[in-house]
Amino acid sequence: MTQIAITQLGLCTPLGQNTKTVLTHLLAGTSGLAPKNDLLFDRTAMVGEVTGPLPDIPAALSQYHTRNNQILLCAAKQIESKVNLAKNRYGQHRIGIVLGTSTSGIESGEQALKFYNQEQDFPEGYDYALQELGNTSQFLQAYFSLSGPCYTISTACSSSAKVFASAKRLLMADLCDMVIVGGADSLCQLTLNGFDALESISNVTCQPFSVNRQGINIGEGAAVFTLEKATSAQALTVQGQDPILLAGIGESSDAHHISAPHPEGQGAIIAMQAAIHNANIHASQIDYVNLHGTATQKNDAMESRAIEAVFTPNLPLVSSTKPLTGHTLGAAGAIEAAFCYLLLSDENPQALLPPHLWDEQIDSQNPSLSFVSQHKPVHGKKPLRYIMSNSFAFGGSNASLIFSRGDNTSND
Repeated sequence: MTQIAITQLGLCTPLGQNTKTVLTHLLAGTSGLAPKNDLLFDRTAMVGEVTGPLPDIPAALSQYHTRNNQILLCAAKQIESKVNLAKNRYGQHRIGIVLGTSTSGIESGEQALKFYNQEQDFPEGYDYALQELGNTSQFLQAYFSLSGPCYTISTACSSSAKVFASAKRLLMADLCDMVIVGGADSLCQLTLNGFDALESISNVTCQPFSVNRQGINIGEGAAVFTLEKATSAQALTVQGQDPILLAGIGESSDAHHISAPHPEGQGAIIAMQAAIHNANIHASQIDYVNLHGTATQKNDAMESRAIEAVFTPNLPLVSSTKPLTGHTLGAAGAIEAAFCYLLLSDENPQALLPPHLWDEQIDSQNPSLSFVSQHKPVHGKKPLRYIMSNSFAFGGSNASLIFSRGDNTSND
C-alpha cells in the first residue's frame, strides 16, 4: 500500500514561529492567549495572536499584501528549501498546493471600509480580490513559482484538515509528485463579532469540557507541510530519521444544522471510524487524540459522546490545545496536525503529550474522558505510534486525521 510521507513542516502560531519553540510551549502548556481590545465592539477579547515579526510580502507580489498572507509566508519560508529541491527533481508543474482558510484577507477589507467611511473612497491599491478565499493559495503558488494544481478549501473549522485528503488524492492519481498543504487564518473583527453574535465567545481563557465552559477564544496562525509518496520522499528526507506518515483520513458531512453539531456526534463518529479504517488499524492502537475541544456547550458534549462511542473500552489519552492557541478556525486543522507531527518527531524523544488546561470541573452530563494531566509531564505509550486529530465544522463538515511514526521502509 502506498504511504504518504510528511517531508517538511513550517509554522507560525501564537506559541512560536519554529518547531522547537512551539513544541516546548505545547508540552509545557504555555498559553499564547492574551487580551486584545480592538476586535470585539463592546469589550476586550482573549485571543491567540501571532506576536513575532512577520516577513514582508515581496514587492513583485505586492498585490497579495495581507496580514493573512504574511502569516502564511512566515510558515512557508520554513519549507522553501524542500520545495526548491522538489522543483528541481519533479518540475514546477508537478507540485500542487491545497490550503484551507476561512478569513483570507478579510482584515484588509475591514481596514479599507474604515478608510472609506472617513474619506468616501477606498485606499489606493485596495483590491477586493484580497478577500477572496482563493487568494491564499494563489499567493503561495506565485511565491514558489509553481504551476501544478492549486486551490483552496473553505469548510469553516475543518478547512485545513480536509486539505490532507485532497492532497492524497492528487498524489494517488499521479497528478502531483509533491503537494503543499496547510492553512492560514488571521484575526479580524468579522469572525470575533460573528461568533459573539452566536454567544460563543468566552471572556476568559476557554475551558474545554468543563462544566463551567463559556465558549471559544479565537486565534490566528498558519501551518504548511510538504507531502509526497513515501518512496519518492526518501531522497528528500534526512537519512536515519523515521518518516512521519499521513496514515488515515476520515471525512463526513452529517448536515445536522448550519452551526450546531449532531448532539450524539454521529458525523464525528463516522469521521473517526473512517480514519481508523483508512489507516488499517484498530481503535485501541490510537495513543492520543488531539480533540477539536472548542469549549462550546454543544461541541464538547457531542465530542465526548463520540470519543466514548468509538474507543470504549480503551479510551486513549486526550487533550484540547485550544486554550494554548485559541481556535484558529480555517487554520486549526493544519496547526493541530502540526502539533501531532511534532509529538511523533525526534524532537519529542520522551513521548510527552500536551496537557489539557482546564479547571478540572467535570461536566457530569457528558462521558468522562482520559485527559492528559496539566500537573506533571505525561508520557504516552513509548514510542508514540498513532495520533489522531479531530476537526469538526459548521454544517457537519467533519474530518479526522491519523498520523503515524514510520520505519523508513515503504511499499509502492
